Amino acid sequence: MKNIFKPITLVLLAGISFMACETTDLDLTISPNELAPTQSDPNLILNAVQLAYASNQDDFGDVAAQLTRVEYFGSRNYFNGLPGTTLNAPWARTYSSDFTIPGNGNVDVGILTNLQALELIDAESDVDYSFHIALAKIMYAHSLFQLVDMLGVAAVSEAGNPTEFPAPTLDSGEEVYAAAFALLNEAEALLAADPSPQGAIDMFYGGDTSKWIKALNSIKLRSYKNTGNKAAFDAIIASGDYITSSEDDFQFKYGVSELQPSDRHPDYEASYTPTGVGPYRSNWLMNLMLQNDDPRIRYYFYRQANGTPGALDVDGVAVPPNEETISCSFFTPPAHYDGFVYCSVDNGYWGRSHGNDEGGPPDGFLKAAPGVYPAAGRFDDSQFDDVDATTGVLLAPGVGLGQGGGGAGIEPIILSSYVQFWIGEMATNDADRADALQAGLEESIAKVQSFGALDGSADLSFEPTETEVADYIDDIVTAFNDATGDDKENIFAEQYFTTLYGGGFESYNYYRKTGFPTTVAPNWEPDPGPFPRTLLLPQNEVLNNPNLQQRSDLTTQVFWDNNPASPTFPPAN
Repeated sequence: MKNIFKPITLVLLAGISFMACETTDLDLTISPNELAPTQSDPNLILNAVQLAYASNQDDFGDVAAQLTRVEYFGSRNYFNGLPGTTLNAPWARTYSSDFTIPGNGNVDVGILTNLQALELIDAESDVDYSFHIALAKIMYAHSLFQLVDMLGVAAVSEAGNPTEFPAPTLDSGEEVYAAAFALLNEAEALLAADPSPQGAIDMFYGGDTSKWIKALNSIKLRSYKNTGNKAAFDAIIASGDYITSSEDDFQFKYGVSELQPSDRHPDYEASYTPTGVGPYRSNWLMNLMLQNDDPRIRYYFYRQANGTPGALDVDGVAVPPNEETISCSFFTPPAHYDGFVYCSVDNGYWGRSHGNDEGGPPDGFLKAAPGVYPAAGRFDDSQFDDVDATTGVLLAPGVGLGQGGGGAGIEPIILSSYVQFWIGEMATNDADRADALQAGLEESIAKVQSFGALDGSADLSFEPTETEVADYIDDIVTAFNDATGDDKENIFAEQYFTTLYGGGFESYNYYRKTGFPTTVAPNWEPDPGPFPRTLLLPQNEVLNNPNLQQRSDLTTQVFWDNNPASPTFPPAN
């Protein structure tokens, strides 16, 4: 799992002292050498909250997307591939993460820690910091929802009170959800007065409180969706005060700085390097989009090769297997992979299948890279075909520093396209589901296409035309309307998962709630262990908190997950 707590966070916070110097067991001790919270700059504290929250969204989304095949997962065994360290960083950022900066001492970047600091400052100041507190409450609440969705439990009632609760117990998922909803209501009441940002840098909405209320209500929507509270869900939809267009999208924007501290999109930073691409893209998703002729595929993935060993190239010619770069191209697919792409995808979509734990071959300038959406990499304009006619040398530069959009992409958190799929998920009839499916695809494709302009060197004649996009959407919606049973559910779920690329957290919730799509590729290992219903508790917290005991498996279900127990559900391993 990648750790993307950006160094820029630490630089921005240099010289700030917050409430405490603490460990991730929430044991806060006051140092007499540190400044009091009221002596801290609330604007810089809010910066810390926003950056910690953005890093959480990347970490949460990465794990979820890997489990649902939206991204590549590289372990044949779920328990081994998801150790207790997996959520150490998000847990610490949510509560009280402490970092040491050379020459500047310790700074605290925890969302809860800094929310408490902001409340203390506000109570003792003549300046109204309601804006800061509201934003921190929103980000803390959303992180709590997500911790429950990942772990089934979290700390609320005894969190952030080290004097009375040095080793806090964890609250049930229902209790945490209730507390998070209460936090959102408190934030909404503060924002209703349209408080001044007081000079703060709002990294999401530029100080627009009306957009924050829409984001807040959209966080409620996803949580009501999870619990099946249709009445509350429908009430927000009826109000119209939620994210309804891309102009209101809840997203974090990255920059283009290559120097440390880098502020580029984490996927871009890991792949547009002098040594080539790092992480692999998901074979399942690339093959799904290729087979559907999805108009978003050239934006999502940048191909460095026109063919993958063991598959067909862009001209339909078979590419010979290659043991050095893709050793599985020589393998016979196992029986449980019948009907699925086992190793190689056609047309140069060079990635890896779920659970492929082979080592790292010299393929950095061969495998598919993150595209222009959402990482601000390169738009795929088939430059792998650009070969010198005399020498046969490939002229396309492949990936490299500063190429494409330079990494100035986004971390999608809640987009209007996601909300449309939630409306479809909660709909009670197929006609409304079809309408939501269409609206979700229209919102998604329009947003994805807007990223093409970020790659100033791309040949955008390869972009799909308006007619091609309209035909694609019509074909998907028609197929959905004509299908029945599992086929209908699979069409909806596949398009939802495709839309969630880059911000795939809700795919994990959807898969555990519905079991769809049933078309997700299996793990390479025939028996990788039960599909994870929750993850192990953060190991740092377990080691430092005597009230906690680590789980022995990944089968604990979230309170809203009322499906059969593992391993019988969900259907894919």
